[in-house]
Amino acid sequence: MNLNGYIEALLESLLMISVSGILSIFFGFFIAIVLVYTKEKGLKPKPSLYNTLDFFINVFRSFPFIILMFLLFPLSRFIVGTSIGTTAAIVPLTIAATPFAARIIEGSLDTVDPGIIEAAKSFGATNAQIIFKVMLIEALPNLVQGITNIFINIVGYSAMAGIIGGGGLGAVAINYGYYRWENTIMFIVVIMIFAVVQIIQSIGNQIFKLLLR
Repeated sequence: MNLNGYIEALLESLLMISVSGILSIFFGFFIAIVLVYTKEKGLKPKPSLYNTLDFFINVFRSFPFIILMFLLFPLSRFIVGTSIGTTAAIVPLTIAATPFAARIIEGSLDTVDPGIIEAAKSFGATNAQIIFKVMLIEALPNLVQGITNIFINIVGYSAMAGIIGGGGLGAVAINYGYYRWENTIMFIVVIMIFAVVQIIQSIGNQIFKLLLR
C-alpha cells in the first residue's frame, strides 16, 4: 500500500462524509422542524403526526448500520446504478444519519427558552418567523455542536461501509489490513480516521466559540 493509495482512500472517505453529512442535515432539518412544530408543546400540536415521525425515527435509529446497508442495496442500485463503491455508499450513509440528525436538531431547538418564544408571539411573529428567526438563531451554538457530532458519527459509519465495498479508509483497513494481516496498514488507517475526527471536532469547537462571543 503506497502513499497514493492512502490519499485516494482518504479522499473517498471525505467525499462520503461530506456529501452524506450535508444531505442528512438537510433532510433531518426539515424533519426536526416538523417535530418541533407538532409536538405536544409545539407551535401547532398534532400528536398523531408527531408520534408517527417519532416512531419511524426510532425504528431507523435502532437498525445496525451494516444491516441497513444490505437492506438498502436495491435503493442504492436504483439511485446511482450500483450498490458498490463510494457513490453507492452515500445512499445508506445519508438514510442512516438522517434520523440521528433530525433528533439532534430537534434537541437543539428544544433548548430555546420558552419565554423567548412567548415574547415573539406577543409581538405578532408568525410560526415560521418564530422557527427561522427566533429558535434557529437562539439555538445556533447548540446546533453547531450537534452538527459536529453528526459528522463525527458519519465518520464511523463510513468506515463500516468498507465491509461491503463502500470504499474509503474503511475498505483499506479491511481489505489490506485485516484480510492480509497487515497490522501496520490497520494502524495507519486508524490514525487517519482519528485525525479526521479531531479536525471535524476542532472546526466545530472554533465555530461554537465564535458564536458565543
